[in-house]
Amino acid sequence: MFSTYNNKLSAVLLCGVILSGCSSPAHKVTQQSASVVLRLDHNLDTSLCQWKGEVTGSEGHWYNFLFLLNSTMARGAMNDIKNNAAELGANTVFLLSPVDFQTSVTLLGSAYDCQK
Repeated sequence: MFSTYNNKLSAVLLCGVILSGCSSPAHKVTQQSASVVLRLDHNLDTSLCQWKGEVTGSEGHWYNFLFLLNSTMARGAMNDIKNNAAELGANTVFLLSPVDFQTSVTLLGSAYDCQK
């Protein structure tokens, strides 16, 4: 009887762990990318910035999009683009129009290192 209870408890805990993974984005912000700023406005004065390159960020796949909220996929894509910008040495990303797919969110942007 005790063994059956442990098996059921283990199954419930395993399901909880699996489902909690479905509700959070796969891409997490790193310590290095936490200070990267995402900009959508056209008031960014790039004369005070050095262009570092084009960056993308994406979250969601055909096999897991049913388990993720749109906001979770958007947050994951933002985290991913911040991480990619930080790898280039950028502190600001000017976001271009997002690319909407039914199974994922993808962001495109230009990465800059701007004076603050």
